[in-house]
Amino acid sequence: MFNAPRPAQRYASAPVNGLGGSFVDENPLAASIYDDPWSAAPSPSPQPIPSATSALSSVLAEATVPDSYNRAFAVVDGTNSGETSVNALSRVLSTSGLPATTVDKIVNLVSSRPRVSKLEFFVALALLALAQSGKDISVEQVAARAAENNLPEPFLHLDTLQPSTSALSSPYPTYRQATLDPWSVPRFGSNGGGSDFAAPRSATTINGGASSLAGSGLPGEWWKMEETVNVTIQGQQGFILNRFTVYEITTEHDTPVHRRYSEFTFLWDCLVRRYPFRLLPALPPKRVQPDAAFIEQRRKGLARFLNAVINHPVIKEDGLLATFLSEPSFENWRKHTAVSLEEESASKRVDRIEEITVPSDLEDKLAFVRGKISPLIEQWQRICVLAERIIKRRESAAVRIPPSLRRTYLPAHFTLPFFSPHHSPLDDHDRDHISGPASSTTSLVGSLSMLSSRTARSDDLESDDQADLARLTNVLRAVVEVNERCWRGDECELCDGVRQGIAHVASHTQRQSDLLEQRTSALLYSTLEALKSQRDLYIAMRDLFIRRDRLSIDNVDRLKKRVDSNSMKLEGIKAAQKDGWQDDADRIIGLIEKDQAMIATLLNRRVFIRASMWHELRVVLHNKENALLSKLVQNLAHDEQAFASSVLANWVSLGNAVEEMPYE
Repeated sequence: MFNAPRPAQRYASAPVNGLGGSFVDENPLAASIYDDPWSAAPSPSPQPIPSATSALSSVLAEATVPDSYNRAFAVVDGTNSGETSVNALSRVLSTSGLPATTVDKIVNLVSSRPRVSKLEFFVALALLALAQSGKDISVEQVAARAAENNLPEPFLHLDTLQPSTSALSSPYPTYRQATLDPWSVPRFGSNGGGSDFAAPRSATTINGGASSLAGSGLPGEWWKMEETVNVTIQGQQGFILNRFTVYEITTEHDTPVHRRYSEFTFLWDCLVRRYPFRLLPALPPKRVQPDAAFIEQRRKGLARFLNAVINHPVIKEDGLLATFLSEPSFENWRKHTAVSLEEESASKRVDRIEEITVPSDLEDKLAFVRGKISPLIEQWQRICVLAERIIKRRESAAVRIPPSLRRTYLPAHFTLPFFSPHHSPLDDHDRDHISGPASSTTSLVGSLSMLSSRTARSDDLESDDQADLARLTNVLRAVVEVNERCWRGDECELCDGVRQGIAHVASHTQRQSDLLEQRTSALLYSTLEALKSQRDLYIAMRDLFIRRDRLSIDNVDRLKKRVDSNSMKLEGIKAAQKDGWQDDADRIIGLIEKDQAMIATLLNRRVFIRASMWHELRVVLHNKENALLSKLVQNLAHDEQAFASSVLANWVSLGNAVEEMPYE
């Protein structure tokens, strides 16, 4: 996903005027057909596993889904990603009070994957409702009820659902609207008219006139003050042929606002025209009939884009950005407001002190950085792909079963292969020795051996070594239920002691599952996104070089030649002094003054471009690529240490709990 090749030159067209254009004339994403606007090569993909989603896609058909289904799913899908974990599904089903054997059967009926889609979740709730009413549990029964548009409603006690440690918290600090706004515009009122966007603002100094000779150019410990905007998927709107995804943007000082992708594109287009010589990340692309996974990846890309621009020392002051993050109806606002696309250099000037601080060897420094950008992009793309694969392997909950043994429904007591740190996936010889269901002891030993392997080699696991902790918990609870009474009929201390020990194992595997889910969520939503932000930073720098090559072209030399030619013509007119020569002289003087004014403007623009490039190189790129990476690595080390400590404490607790299990 999001790893198809993409053309390298996104701004390859020729200049459209003598200035090389004051803005980007075409939208580089308009004709995009690729999944990933950043990738240079497709990522390796694991061998596909048959998914139950396709088999269940027609089960519910066009049946009306009860509101209770959506409420239950919302409890375990706080990020609106459209899917949840097997662990979360099991926890929801367990609130029904049904036996663990039934819960385990339902979970295995709907999915053999580590994640559960919304459709699979709904089918599981329908199966649960059938079980509660005493009917047979089968997908066919659900399909029949769906065909009658009469899906059964389960009885769930969601208020008793213990909050999972895997629930991802997103303590997003908010975007603070800047008081100094280079394109400040009042909210449109009842008149719907007046707009400061249409008029150029008064000239100000670049970077506030502060010298960038010393220091980082940013406030002390700026990385602790970075602001964050949260983007979530609100849902889809529109008709069949014109459906679009709505994203909710959450800030602290304003109420949440809803935006569609086209409005993100409008913001990006305006910003890149206003700030062509600033580091601007690319937007994720649009695709016809996107699936849920694509939309989720695009949501993350949109979040990275917004969080990059609101933390840019210059772009964060933009009034359009503040309006985008706060205006309830952005579409209505656009209809009443004329947005200026004037380039930043037209209203900003570089003072003498700032100009002096730009090094004379700036072009050499830029050339050096430019030579590193492509290799850095390639390597960071590989880091992102590898990190995502490692995280997905951590998250994987389903044992990769040999193709010959795969089936839509996996029996609860399916024989698990023996796992150890040095055990390889089953080959044909190993399969020949698996003739039938193993004993519960063998299955449990293999499973626990697998768990120890997971803990020891969590970052180096093969897909065949993945334990389904949530399913294992259900199976262990089912074993406890089945062995509730001994065959002897009277109280049996041996059976009771062993049964209590297995119950302890079930509770601790549940805890381990929660810990793994929590850590995986943190890796997916923080660590991996930070890695992709690092990659995006280098891609934004590459795009900045491309824009500068294209947009810094001007016609100063041609204007100087025209001034010289008109000056000579003026001297000739003055020397000849023919009839009406004064009018001709005044006309040529006017042309000369106009060209000289344009030359001065273009020369100031050259200085502005140099100062902007120096600022982006020294203040933005240099600080962010280093400080944020240090923050990422330190957080990763701290979180992994805390995770390892929690895992150790969990298994130590289990060891203490089962220490007194009887033997006789």
